Amino acid sequence: MKKFASLTAVAVLALSASLTSLPVQAQNKFVTIGTGGVTGVYYAAGGSICRLMNKDRAKHGVRCSVESTGGSVYNINTIKAGELDFGVAQSDVQYNAVKGLVQFKDAGADKDLRAVFSIHPEPMTVLSRKEANINKFEDLKGKRFNVGNPGSGQRATMDMLLPALNMKLTDFSLASELKADEHGAALCDNKIDAFAYVVGHPSANIQDPTTTCGAKLVNITGPGIDKLIAQYPYFAVATLPGGLYANNPNPVKTFGVVASFVSSSKVPADVVYLMVKAVFDNFDDFKKLHPAFANLDPKDMIKNGLSAPLHDGAVKYYKEKGWM
Repeated sequence: MKKFASLTAVAVLALSASLTSLPVQAQNKFVTIGTGGVTGVYYAAGGSICRLMNKDRAKHGVRCSVESTGGSVYNINTIKAGELDFGVAQSDVQYNAVKGLVQFKDAGADKDLRAVFSIHPEPMTVLSRKEANINKFEDLKGKRFNVGNPGSGQRATMDMLLPALNMKLTDFSLASELKADEHGAALCDNKIDAFAYVVGHPSANIQDPTTTCGAKLVNITGPGIDKLIAQYPYFAVATLPGGLYANNPNPVKTFGVVASFVSSSKVPADVVYLMVKAVFDNFDDFKKLHPAFANLDPKDMIKNGLSAPLHDGAVKYYKEKGWM
C-alpha cells in the first residue's frame, strides 16, 4: 500500500512537472479584457477580440472573457493590480498612466503598462436635449450636464477640457456622474440637459437618444481646443459627418483621442502573441464586427496613440509580419 502511494506521488509530481514545461497552447488559461459600458464600443471591441481568440481555443487552450467596467482609468488600475489581463483605454489615459500624471499622479508612473495596439478614433461627443438650445460647449453653462463617472475616459478628458475653456464643474447647475449606460435615458427623461461621451462612431449609445428624443450633437471648437490639441500629442481634430445620426443632418466638429488596447509586462508574451495573432490573422473578420472598425489599418494600429512600450508578445508578431 505504501509502495503504491509513493509511486502515485512520483507520478503526480512527474505530471505536474510536465504540465509546467508545456507551452501555453497545451494548458488551459483564462484571460479577461476590461472594457466599458455594455452599450459602448469598448465592450464591442473586447467582445470582438475575445470572439476571434476563442475561435481557436481548442488549439491554444486560452479562453477569453469580457468584463463590463467603469472604463479607461479603472481598466488600467485593475490591470496594474493583476485583476485584469487586458483592457481598453483612451490614448490620453494611457499617456497619463505611463507618465504618472493627472489621475495617476498619486500612484506614480506605471512601469509595467504595455501597449498592444490601438483601435478606433474616439471623438469627444456632446449630445444635448433639442429643447435646451445648446449649439456650442460654452452654452452648457447653467445647464444640467453629465460629466461622466469617475474612472471613465470621458471624465478624464472632461477634466482637461474644462480648464482649456476657462470653465469648471460649478459652472453647471448640475454636474452629474452617470455611467455611459445611464446617460441616454436620463437625457430623454429630462433629468439632464446634455452629456459628454468619448466614443467611437457610430455608437448605439448616441443613436438611441437622437432617434428617441431628437437629441442634438454639439460642436466643440475654438482657441481653447486648438491650444489643447497643440499641447497634447494624443489629441486630434475630429469631424462627425452629417447624417450619421437621426435628426443631425450637419457635420459636427470636435476633437478626440484613440481607443487603445493595453496589457501588463506581467502577462506572458505567448498569451499576448496569441491574442494579437487572433486579431490580425482574421483582420477582415475583425473589421466587420463593428462599424467603428471598418477603416482600420494594421500599420497605423501598432503606433497611433500608443505611449506605453509595446508588449514583447505583440512586437514578436509585428516583426514576423514585417511591420516593424
